[in-house]
Amino acid sequence: MTQETVDNPQVKKEKDKTATRFVWRRKHLLGLQDLSRRELVHILDTAAGFQEISQRSVKKAPALRGKVVVNLFFEDSTRTRNSFTLAAQRLSADVLEFTAKTSSVSKGETLRDTARNLEAMGIDIVVIRHSSGGATHLLSKCIDACIVNAGDGYHEHPTQGLLDIFTMRELRGDLTGLKVAIVGDIAHSRVARSNIWGLHTLGAQVYLVAPPTLMPSGVRELPVQVSHDFDEIIGQMDVLNMLRVQFERIGSSVFPSTLEYSRMFGLTVERMKRAKKDVIVMHPGPINRGLEIESEVADGPNSTVLRQVSNGMAVRMAVLFLVNQAAAAEKKKSRRVNG
Repeated sequence: MTQETVDNPQVKKEKDKTATRFVWRRKHLLGLQDLSRRELVHILDTAAGFQEISQRSVKKAPALRGKVVVNLFFEDSTRTRNSFTLAAQRLSADVLEFTAKTSSVSKGETLRDTARNLEAMGIDIVVIRHSSGGATHLLSKCIDACIVNAGDGYHEHPTQGLLDIFTMRELRGDLTGLKVAIVGDIAHSRVARSNIWGLHTLGAQVYLVAPPTLMPSGVRELPVQVSHDFDEIIGQMDVLNMLRVQFERIGSSVFPSTLEYSRMFGLTVERMKRAKKDVIVMHPGPINRGLEIESEVADGPNSTVLRQVSNGMAVRMAVLFLVNQAAAAEKKKSRRVNG
């Protein structure tokens, strides 16, 4: 293509029209690994559009009016559950809260039967958190409702990955070449995996920093660089995403002591002096203050912890809106084909 063709206004117009024709077609969001760059950008752009709703005096939009969203949580959650609840309510959906401890699951009912019984009540979207990796994929094959993964085992936590990426993009724009360190308990982190896949697809350089005992098996097959020395790489990083040490998932001692872990891998005030002045400090929460990150850093000017929570609302609104949109298009197409 010649420069003259590129500069031709009509060619540019047609190119812009083509660029806006992208249509989201996935009725489920199960992870970020299989999403294309265009799909990721579309979610992020849609989320940016929903941010404005949170600033209105009346924080409502009619996009999911008449729809029912069920929060199907088999693990404890505060931030994610509440964020999805508010996101659905702001889109005018009805929300059904499910807690495994007070349900028929405690009597031995299977995930499949639980979901099918809920579907019989007329639900449209299932937001599920489960301790088993792949539970969301299983559910997507059992029922017709849209499935949104709110964390499955050690597999993925796509909306947390998206809100982290959204925050980075909001602060830095294009992520190509951005150096992001994910630090801490990577072995047990579904957040880390979603960040890895999403950031890699968008062109960022991902570094995993942890003791060998907290690195996942098969880490060398991931599109990342691995380091066991935080001090060696900290000065090069644009983003430091500090992960919670998940003591509830750790079966045996993986480091000598919490003091030793903090000394080697904690983000301390002293360690921050070796980082870039404008480095972005992130944490998915909840924070073990004094272990993964010192309070002065968590509450400091480089921290985006609360900004991530706020951005999570817009991201989850976007996801709920898009999967519902795809489901509606699928039903419309099916009716047309079946006459």
